[in-house]
Amino acid sequence: MKAVWYEKFGPANEVLQFGELAQPQPAAGEVRVKLAVSGVNPVDVKRRLGGRGEMSAPRVVPHFDGAGVIDDVGAGVDETRVGERVWVFGAQWQRDFGTAAEWVTVPAMNAQTLPPDADFDAGACLGIPALTAYPSVFADGEVRGKTLLVTGGAGSVGRYAVQFAKLGGAQVITTVSNDEKAELAATAEADHVLNYKAEDVAARVNEITDGHGVDRVVEVEFGGNLKTSISVLKVGGVIATYASQALPTPTVPFYDLMYKSILVRHVLTFQVPDDLLRRALADIARWLSVGELSHHVGAMFDLSETVAAHQAVENGASGKVLVRI
Repeated sequence: MKAVWYEKFGPANEVLQFGELAQPQPAAGEVRVKLAVSGVNPVDVKRRLGGRGEMSAPRVVPHFDGAGVIDDVGAGVDETRVGERVWVFGAQWQRDFGTAAEWVTVPAMNAQTLPPDADFDAGACLGIPALTAYPSVFADGEVRGKTLLVTGGAGSVGRYAVQFAKLGGAQVITTVSNDEKAELAATAEADHVLNYKAEDVAARVNEITDGHGVDRVVEVEFGGNLKTSISVLKVGGVIATYASQALPTPTVPFYDLMYKSILVRHVLTFQVPDDLLRRALADIARWLSVGELSHHVGAMFDLSETVAAHQAVENGASGKVLVRI
């Protein structure tokens, strides 16, 4: 089968290889998916560059997300799943074989049914972004009647977080950096879209909430935005954060956090508790089945062009970068 892999860390054009590998076979409890689309996330790029630990194996087929059709199952898996259209998540978590290939095997739970009206592109957009956004919004309880600030509302995670929070009954304020991203955030039904480069976010949030502040912040840049987050949160509020790229080792203002009883929740999609993951999968399935979710597909590449796909992510491509298998 055709696949892409790397055998050492480095720039995409130096280490990613495209060629033939043996077709994987499903082990007990697994399904095999004939992939139609693979999704590329920033973590795929960071892993390939060596920024997320050592090489997990002599050869790594990258990418966590994808979508396709189950064509085989391992022992203990219902054979009626063969032929099922699915979206795949966590394919490369603690494994060395991801979705940058014609076939992938994953635990049966990691292949979720794709409703008839959802195409493979939409399925490949979900994975890491949607399963990061859901716990960021709901890990600390329901949001109906609450006000959330979602930073980076045009990003892959942020845009799903805006949609999930709105579907959960919250008022949503989000931040973006330019007019194009403001339009994207608006299509996710955010109530208020703030350009943080042109507006004082804290002052605008104070104005929007009549001085009460927000209940929770879904945070894409913990260190860089911490001062603002503390200032806009109510007493007992939550910062649910999944990244701090600009300031990865921030100084934490302990007493500022303590005197507002602010909880800081770190969100890693691969370690979401099972009960919360099951809730996420159930709600996403329900929203997909009734067409409640929109997906922002960015650049599209063929499998043989995976180098360019990685470079697009590195260059800050808007929307989810996809690889057509």
